Amino acid sequence: MTGPLGDPTQARSVLRIRPFRRLWIALSLSSLGDWLSLLALMSLAAILTADQRPLVQYFAVSGVVVLKLAPYILFGPFAGWLADRFDRRLILVGGDVLRGLLYISIPIVGDILWLLIANFLAECVALFWAPAKDATVPNLVPKHKLEQANQLSLFTTYGTAPVAAALFTVLATISSVVAHAVPGLDPQAMATSDIALYINGVTFFVSAVVIWTLAIPKTGAPTQPESLWRAIWSGWHYAVSTPLVRGLLLGMLGAFAAGGAVVGVARPFVETLGAGNAGFGLVFGAVFVGMAAGMFLGPRVLADFDRRRLFGLGIAFAGVSLIVIGLVPEFVLATLLAGFVGCGAGIAWVIGLTLIGSEVDDEIRGRTFAFLHATARIVLLGSVAVAPLIAAAIGQRQFVLSDLRYDFHGTAGVLLVSGVVSLVIAFVSYRNLVGDSETTLWQEIVKVFVPAADRKKGAPEQFPGTFIALEGGEGAGKSTQARQLAIWLREEGFDVVTTREPGATKVGLRLRAMLLDQGQVGVSPRAESLLYAADRAEHISTVIQPALRRGAIVISDRYVDSTLAYQGAGRQLDTEGITEINDWATHGIMPDLTVLLDIPAGAGMERHGRPADRMESEPTEFHDRVRQAFLGLAAQAPDRYLVMDARESADDITRAIQRRVRPLLPDPVPQSAEAITGTMPVIKDVQG
Repeated sequence: MTGPLGDPTQARSVLRIRPFRRLWIALSLSSLGDWLSLLALMSLAAILTADQRPLVQYFAVSGVVVLKLAPYILFGPFAGWLADRFDRRLILVGGDVLRGLLYISIPIVGDILWLLIANFLAECVALFWAPAKDATVPNLVPKHKLEQANQLSLFTTYGTAPVAAALFTVLATISSVVAHAVPGLDPQAMATSDIALYINGVTFFVSAVVIWTLAIPKTGAPTQPESLWRAIWSGWHYAVSTPLVRGLLLGMLGAFAAGGAVVGVARPFVETLGAGNAGFGLVFGAVFVGMAAGMFLGPRVLADFDRRRLFGLGIAFAGVSLIVIGLVPEFVLATLLAGFVGCGAGIAWVIGLTLIGSEVDDEIRGRTFAFLHATARIVLLGSVAVAPLIAAAIGQRQFVLSDLRYDFHGTAGVLLVSGVVSLVIAFVSYRNLVGDSETTLWQEIVKVFVPAADRKKGAPEQFPGTFIALEGGEGAGKSTQARQLAIWLREEGFDVVTTREPGATKVGLRLRAMLLDQGQVGVSPRAESLLYAADRAEHISTVIQPALRRGAIVISDRYVDSTLAYQGAGRQLDTEGITEINDWATHGIMPDLTVLLDIPAGAGMERHGRPADRMESEPTEFHDRVRQAFLGLAAQAPDRYLVMDARESADDITRAIQRRVRPLLPDPVPQSAEAITGTMPVIKDVQG
């Protein structure tokens, strides 16, 4: 199954694989421990150097992050090399045990030097743990679920950050309450960090026990992984020469840098606002909670907003929030705005991943992602490490104007600079992605936020019926699933109309011959798009609208999204123009549910048992672009889409579609439906 990250249906699918589920549990615990250790060590470093000069305290906090990053840069290639040559289960189990012991030793020793040494050693161990885990995943899940498993692993790695922040905040609150409630108990702030590190050690021990129960092959296929710097160099060489990728990567890395700046100065910053460990945990957690909200809610709430524009605006939103945090030193407002920073960064991150996945050619997509993930780690942790040093260099300033006094700290200066840099990055990314678009930003805002009834006469008609469309590439099996869905619904007593595009009407049959028959003279891409729109206008007027008005369930083999994919991405036409033409042709009628049967182009073409039509005869590169366009459309409207891997068994796909369709059905079944058997037969597949 393939689709947008975070789809619960996909997550449940891969987690049904018991060995992978155990490894995922171990990954969740280890990731929780990593984030909790970052919080605890940054806080403990600040506490252990509280009696030193501010510069020493800033260097101590920054050193924690630098030492987390250094092993990855220095020894990354060697860790991957060793992961292929030793027992992976022993590497995973031993790594978790060693990290647990190192983190527990830090509060026991209680010395800043050992804190830094143990932190460095723990990261060296983690360096071997990560490639061993990555090399193990392909042995635990089927090949066609590997991408899904990797997406879930990536989400888990970053998704445990707000959980760790919440846990740290709770510990700080409980520690403070108990210290003040129990007479004679020393209310040391570092108790919170101590407890957090003990819990951190326990999470690694539990992770080790879980992994020990797995049957993991001792060796894998020996490979020499690409070094961090080689991945960065090859990706950089491609990125700087491509405006789309240049704008995306610049924006995504800028978003990570903005979030890292907040995390890097959060601990000293909350001290200037009169908050302690609990405040630090809240600000840290707000960044990642906001990031999660931006990833999952932003593209859904702003579903009609152009994704390229929204990408740049998300970064700009984060930048403005950073500037306000720096100018208005108030804790509650700072926490709220830290969430806004994360929200803007999350919107940019998820849209960037979607655009890279849908618009970057397959043969260069791998190195683009390799460059992104390698550089993002350096940018994120690097900004966390450098931010305190810049704050120390700025120092504390006091401005007096008449009777007004304004205290300006170095941490606020870092946030101001980060906000300004984010705005510059947002502008550059926006220009690279949008270019000289015919639609202005104001027109886009009006389209999204002003009700359609206020912009033009009339709104899409509301129907008592239900509209379901099936989409996908060649050989995806849409006809089979349309037929099975229709049979099931008729057995349930519903009025069902099955139809297709093009060719569902008398006019459509003639247009179909012009569009698909090999013997016909080829038409230009724009004319082809207009012919599909003409077929669709007749289809809507004579078949779909009448059926929906009487309360029927309409199942269409292809609809508007096929034109956006085939003519928009395949023929490389302007999708905005195609959208406007089809919106006019269809009266704005959209499916209640679109089922996307996703299949690689090569695998789909192998299924064909009939001569290829004009569309099917296009080269593989054309069909690859079509597939990525479908996935991009699904990622932009996840509530309307059900994305299925067409290589799954037909019965499994049928059951999944039925589960998704059932909540859309009217209850009770219309009384007149018992005598209805449908008005149209199931029609053969059109383009796949």
